[in-house]
Amino acid sequence: MKTLYVFILLCSLAGSAIAQGFEGEQPDRLEAKRGVTLYPNPTTDFISIRFDNINVGQMTVSMHNIIGNEISITPEQIGDHELKIRVKDFDAGYYLLALKDEQSNFRGTYKFLKL
Repeated sequence: MKTLYVFILLCSLAGSAIAQGFEGEQPDRLEAKRGVTLYPNPTTDFISIRFDNINVGQMTVSMHNIIGNEISITPEQIGDHELKIRVKDFDAGYYLLALKDEQSNFRGTYKFLKL
């Protein structure tokens, strides 16, 4: 059942990414509007996540590959508003980061490319 849920989530994200492409805006710019920035994207060694208004102390982070398999990660906190995740040993491809903070009621899923 969990796999079906992740598959549905991935399909909805793919449709959203296609719609974003038709609007002519870059995904990085759209993320910045929401107060969350993933960089560098694409990446080779690390992916950093910066939040404009959210303290990452209690942030829950999970990562999935593009087919929905959960990947074990250990986010490193860099200051009050930034996380860093090592992706150097991951296979090349698209990955999804699911972010959740109960205190601020924030939830979001973000896609990045590992080269």
